[in-house]
Amino acid sequence: MAMNNEFSVLKLQSGLTEDELAERLGYHPRHIRRWDSGEQQPRPSVMLAMQRLVPSEAAKASGNDFTFIDLFAGIGGLRTAFDAVGGRCVFTSEWDKYAQQTYMANHRDNRPIAGDITAIAADEIPEHNVLVAGIPCQPFSIAGVSKKNALGRAHGFADEAQGTLFFDVARILKHHRPEAFLIENVKNLKSHDKGRTFAVIRNVLENELGYQVHEMIIDARHFLPQHRQRIAIVGFREPTSFAWEDLSLPPKGMKVMRDVLHPEDGTENPEGHFTVGSKAAVNEKYTLTDKLWAYLQNYASKHKSQGNGFGFGLVEPNDTCRTLSARYYKDGSEILISRGPGRNPRRLTPRECARLMGYSDDFKIPVSDTQAYKQFGNSVAVPVFAEVARIMKPHVLDLVGRKPEMDLAG
Repeated sequence: MAMNNEFSVLKLQSGLTEDELAERLGYHPRHIRRWDSGEQQPRPSVMLAMQRLVPSEAAKASGNDFTFIDLFAGIGGLRTAFDAVGGRCVFTSEWDKYAQQTYMANHRDNRPIAGDITAIAADEIPEHNVLVAGIPCQPFSIAGVSKKNALGRAHGFADEAQGTLFFDVARILKHHRPEAFLIENVKNLKSHDKGRTFAVIRNVLENELGYQVHEMIIDARHFLPQHRQRIAIVGFREPTSFAWEDLSLPPKGMKVMRDVLHPEDGTENPEGHFTVGSKAAVNEKYTLTDKLWAYLQNYASKHKSQGNGFGFGLVEPNDTCRTLSARYYKDGSEILISRGPGRNPRRLTPRECARLMGYSDDFKIPVSDTQAYKQFGNSVAVPVFAEVARIMKPHVLDLVGRKPEMDLAG
């Protein structure tokens, strides 16, 4: 059997025979044989039908509980969370080429990552049970809004580059009608523009699309040594008994910085340029230069004298840190690791950033430090959304189980 073309891969994943595929696709079995052998190329419409067919069949064969699509995927934080509870990703969209590189290094799929979601028609996306989307947060974040205001730029829905991407989520929900969705964004989404932005989002999801919507702001500090508040917006196509009270949130502060920092005592192996030597000590390149450290101290002193809270965040091993942001690569000022009296502090290494976001140590970091800092700063805190996915799962499965009966009734 030929396995050097996409049709062959999809045929194998479907688990269907030539005759079964021919019946499903409306073609003669000889066409299936020719496409499978590479003798002929199937039409694009056939490949689209195969892509939409495979997820449901492959999910049954592999034991996966439900299918989902991963929009604005970044490096796959939400993908990791939904994989962990038995989901199977059938479509991924992410426009940044460096994020795609990291995603593909950690999620081996027999399909390419789709780029700009605004250029993808809804009918080109496979059927799925859950839509998962980490909509770009800059148009709604406090820091992003402040910067845009200072530069005289639009923010929120007026930001045509990113602020209107929610409506691409809405058009996909409208077309596919999946059983459920999860949308993630910054805490400020709920209060942006005096609450009007969130009111529009909720109106579209509930009144225009007919979903039962639940939202909650969750702090990653329950799981990680980082104060990071994000809103989770969960929706179901049919009424369910979903309740946020089912979340199992450990007490805040259970994890401290020591849990994510390199021990520097030889108990872990050196990794790339992050750590060096027999004790896997943090590379000196992450220590702030005298010039940068002096600048940050003077900057903080100046704003403190003016009654502002701007400045660096210096943390000890038993502390909790501020929110890791995508700008961390610039100076690392929001999270600086103390190295004791008389010594300049250091930045986190990319591996420590990965741990701070809840990624395991086998998560591959194939990009430069600058890109890695941006990617982890833009990521979700994985354990938070793994817990959200866990409490969503039984309600998704209930709706998936009811789907054939409802279709017959309709």
